[in-house]
Amino acid sequence: MRRDDVTAPIALTIAGSDSGGGAGIQADLKTFSALGCYGASVVTALTAQNTRTVALVEPASLAMIAAQMRAVLDDLDVRAVKLGMLGGAEAIRTVAQGLEGCGLPVVLDPVMVAKSGDRLLPDEAMAALRALLPRATLLTPNLPEAACLLDCAPATSEDQMADQAAALRDLGAGAVLMKGGHADGPVCTDLLVTAAGVTRLTAPRQVTRNTHGTGCTLSAAIATGLAQGMDLHRAVARAHRYLQGAIAAADGLGVGSSHGPVHHFHAVWPPVGCHHG
Repeated sequence: MRRDDVTAPIALTIAGSDSGGGAGIQADLKTFSALGCYGASVVTALTAQNTRTVALVEPASLAMIAAQMRAVLDDLDVRAVKLGMLGGAEAIRTVAQGLEGCGLPVVLDPVMVAKSGDRLLPDEAMAALRALLPRATLLTPNLPEAACLLDCAPATSEDQMADQAAALRDLGAGAVLMKGGHADGPVCTDLLVTAAGVTRLTAPRQVTRNTHGTGCTLSAAIATGLAQGMDLHRAVARAHRYLQGAIAAADGLGVGSSHGPVHHFHAVWPPVGCHHG
């Protein structure tokens, strides 16, 4: 329901909860807030996890997922949706049904494996995830995720990244942001592939183990831009810059003993040990 007297843009994240606070719903809501957007959420699963491991995953019931979606979309003036960890095939189909007719831009981050290496998407749910692609305004896979969706080997060159992005668009995704974080080399290259062509986004590869939640953060940042009325290219470019800053400040947080989170509020408050000049 659109209310002209409310000016705050609202973005909705539909994803799993990360008890460690670095990824999932928690990362998405932090990102929305850091970039000036009000965040709403639909929790698809509870996870017991920290920077080392995912100890337990407990899916939300299908009825609860559907009820959360109805509660939010029936009342809040949502302008964009980010999809993250959705769980099994039935949960994916429930989310798809809940989005029918909403007409909102959707950023789909095909979460399959946690930074710790733990699987977050059962193999039997892959077909349902592929069927969800036509609802995605933008798909944001890393190289292993793109390979899983296409049932092929991960891309090892920019040409292969572009080809795989085109193949994912053929499956229905409106646009694809191929993330090059899993590649090698001193420069990290992402490719935004749309009907208009290919746009390269590059950044020096930052040496840090504190990259937990980078995929969630990037896709949530893009959804924020779309909720604020940006076109896709501008939303992706700002999100790319924001994530680079969050990674650069990550080591100063000192959260956990393994793969720590990025610093979502790096522009608002400095990490421990850093002081404003």
